[in-house]
Amino acid sequence: MSKLVIVESPTKAKTIRKFLPSREYRVEASMGHVRDLPSKADEIPAKYRKLPWARLGVDVDGSFEPLYVIPPDKAAVTRELKAALAEADEVYIATDEDREGESIGWHLVQVLSPKVPIRRMVFHEITREAILEALDRTRDINANLVDAQETRRVLDRLVGYSISPLLWRKIAPKLSAGRVQSVAVRLIVSREKERMAFVPASYWDLKALLEKGKPFEAQMTHYRGIRLASGRDFDDETGRLKEGLQSGRDVLLLGEEEAGALADRLPSEPWVVEKVEEKTATRSPYPPFITSTLQQEASRKLGLSARETMRVAQKLYEQGYITYMRTDSTNLSGEAIEAGRRAVRERYGEAYLSPKPRQFRSNVKNAQEAHEAIRPAGNEMRTMDELKLSGVEGRLYDLIWKRTVATQMADARLRFVTATIEAGADEKAAFRASGKTIEFPGFFRAYVEGSDDPDAALEDRDQPLPDLKKGDRPACRNVEPIGHETKPPARYTEPSLIKTLEAEGIGRPSTYASIIDTIMRRGYVVRQGNQLVPTFTAFATTQLLEEQFEQLVDIHFTAEMEGVLDEIAAGNVRSTPYLRDFYRGENGIETLVEEGLDRIDARAVSTVHHPKWGEFVVRVGKFGPYVEAEIEGEKRTASLPDGIPPAELDEDLLRHILTEGQEKDRVLGQHPDGLPVLLKKGPYGPYVQLGDDESSKSPKRMSLPKGMDPGNVSFETALNLLALPRTLGKHPETGQEIKANIGRFGPYVQIGTTYASLTKDDDVLTVGLPRALELIAKKLQKSKALRVLGPHPVSGNPVEVWEGRYGPYVKHEKTNATLPKDLAVEDVTFEQALHLIEEKAASGSKGRKTSRATKSSAKSTKAAGSTRSTAKKSASTRKADSASGKPASGKKPRPKK
Repeated sequence: MSKLVIVESPTKAKTIRKFLPSREYRVEASMGHVRDLPSKADEIPAKYRKLPWARLGVDVDGSFEPLYVIPPDKAAVTRELKAALAEADEVYIATDEDREGESIGWHLVQVLSPKVPIRRMVFHEITREAILEALDRTRDINANLVDAQETRRVLDRLVGYSISPLLWRKIAPKLSAGRVQSVAVRLIVSREKERMAFVPASYWDLKALLEKGKPFEAQMTHYRGIRLASGRDFDDETGRLKEGLQSGRDVLLLGEEEAGALADRLPSEPWVVEKVEEKTATRSPYPPFITSTLQQEASRKLGLSARETMRVAQKLYEQGYITYMRTDSTNLSGEAIEAGRRAVRERYGEAYLSPKPRQFRSNVKNAQEAHEAIRPAGNEMRTMDELKLSGVEGRLYDLIWKRTVATQMADARLRFVTATIEAGADEKAAFRASGKTIEFPGFFRAYVEGSDDPDAALEDRDQPLPDLKKGDRPACRNVEPIGHETKPPARYTEPSLIKTLEAEGIGRPSTYASIIDTIMRRGYVVRQGNQLVPTFTAFATTQLLEEQFEQLVDIHFTAEMEGVLDEIAAGNVRSTPYLRDFYRGENGIETLVEEGLDRIDARAVSTVHHPKWGEFVVRVGKFGPYVEAEIEGEKRTASLPDGIPPAELDEDLLRHILTEGQEKDRVLGQHPDGLPVLLKKGPYGPYVQLGDDESSKSPKRMSLPKGMDPGNVSFETALNLLALPRTLGKHPETGQEIKANIGRFGPYVQIGTTYASLTKDDDVLTVGLPRALELIAKKLQKSKALRVLGPHPVSGNPVEVWEGRYGPYVKHEKTNATLPKDLAVEDVTFEQALHLIEEKAASGSKGRKTSRATKSSAKSTKAAGSTRSTAKKSASTRKADSASGKPASGKKPRPKK
């Protein structure tokens, strides 16, 4: 008897194969979804192309049935799965147990149409015990979960395909709108607007270095009985004290001069401890990781992006090392709790064990799914070293291990001491000194949030004061005036954005990485350091969406939509009425888009004003943002340089950009041919030109090399640039001429058809033949494999390691597979290379080029355009089928649509 088990990925399939006898089970990968909505016009089946809703891929004229097709790159894997199914007596759908996995499984059943019994097996970790248990406890495909995933997919398609064309017409081409991404962009833009409105305020206080047995610091808090002003007392938009606070009565604003005078006088005054307060506190362990908290901590501790965190976690899960990594549940199984408690006893001792097992409740809005938290898989709680993990996989696993084990550890106990110390006989200044002692570290011994070294963190956190009592007179060693300036609200980082989205109930843990990736890829956000900075395109797009689709970018409305999807998943809400109202309702997307085409002023929504810019405005045009203003009665425009955050623009900077951008052409001299040599500025930067635009239809031009200051360009330099290309000599072996020139991508040297870019330290006007030969040799070396690992066992052709534009990769014939970041070129083995190549080949993706055979095969494969069958078996019929051994229905029931 042969049983076919279908999972999503080759790695997952490889791990599961280890637990099942090959004579009885065959495990294959679907490479994710085998069907989806059409992504381009030629994927739409011919019989649907003339229908008015075909472009959307959703039947908005009927019951909002999606039009599913098999993309060309999934044709091969579909054929392979059908061939495997033909030899099977049973098929097990073993995709992930969330909505996406349920949907992948349902699509597989629809495409493969099995005539054998169908079993849906679910598990949250890939261990032998979990897989064998899942085989014994199969169920039907959950139609409600599929409905919820499908509704989300349709909503996203309706939003994207309806609103994006409006953005193209009113702002700029290639923009996109998204149901959740647009809300994320709005949050980032709103924060930048807060920074633009922010007015800094300055204030002063004093810091004293005191000593009683050992030195300690104290901060000044009051003078003459009045509290010193701090950052929280100032209004962000005015820089003045907040309304209701009066200087000299409620708070005291110290200036630099007064603070300096106090710093000079107070060391010689008497210092007396007036009060000492002591309190103890406990700190309990943090909940185990869910997807969002894992992404946040991996960013803080390991410097990983949300996408990279999910990539590594996915690999750990598929290799059987951790439980399922897309979850918003903090629940731990009894097996995990017992394993965690056993690990605490063995590694830290009984004193560090919590008195009783700990369990946690999720604080996430609309938390869904019945998964566990993210934890080490199995019941042994093995460490990174025991599993022989290293690199980024090892570090992420170690983070998960520590967080999980810490949940079953005792509370940490801390003692806080606060001393109030007064200085001066008459006009007294009050200082506060604070100390902290960790009396018992508890779970800190394993895990301190935000630190990757718990032991070091314990030392940093233990900051006790000397033994102080009321009436003590510590010695004053120094008093220093400290100037402060209020800071604008911090820009979002990936962790803080994820935290906000989660707190507001927007999106789902599995979507955060793709949301951030999408808004960056679409040009709405750029990363500067770890900050997410919005572009002016984001400002314009948000203005349009707020004006015409306010509800769509409203945080609460978006969170409510997530709640509706949860209700659909629970079977309490029907999807079709909700979709119809969302699209065709009184304030539906279709109506708002039609109104917007006529009503929205493209120039107005693409214009950004701000009071501190004066008369200057920034507009978003077809070729990017530019500044516009009237100067000396003349309307002027100039492109904004890349990389300037909106909040850092002011009137002076905009004026400089505009006047510099409007500088007139400069005549550098007259060429021996009699034509003027001009220094000009174009949309792609400064350049020199031989002759004016009127005297020649195509005057010779040459861009200035990057880093060359236009103000320092002499007539001689311009002549040398216009004389390019420059012949450097001949290659000593081939005799071919070698030249230096400037091209589209900057300065380079050339021999034949080989081009080698010059570095920032090279000068195209002075580079010599030896240096050119060196650069060309390096370039030619890149055309050779870094390593030849051996002949492929099937084809006999070489398996090689190459260096590519995006990093090193292994290659066999036309299949290229990128090396993992933690695998060095010199360390990759022949077996590892074969595995990577097999995985890439199984995905059906062989790079940008596609062989003729593949293209032909794709064309001959008919797209499986399908609106889903509305046929439904009753629960009793399904039950009877199951009892009789008949195949379970692959068709999703449609009673709730």
